[in-house]
Amino acid sequence: MKSEIFSSAINNRNEVRFLYLMDEIVLHPYYISRGKDGKKVIYGRMSNSSAIKRFELGRIANLKVFDKVKFSPIIPLMLKVS
Repeated sequence: MKSEIFSSAINNRNEVRFLYLMDEIVLHPYYISRGKDGKKVIYGRMSNSSAIKRFELGRIANLKVFDKVKFSPIIPLMLKVS
């Protein structure tokens, strides 16, 4: 169920909010995958940071999708050096 919610948020570029280990997280979700231990994880950018973070889906609670809040992915550009 969480995977479907996150997939929809990724496709629609919706911001999400959830509780993770007692912390409230506001995230721009980018990618769902499985970790080395086989557990599902979500990668995304925290709304107040430029760093990409990883969260285990099994530890996420109270997931809320903000339908009206859209984001644009930040893609790092690499300069070609000759």
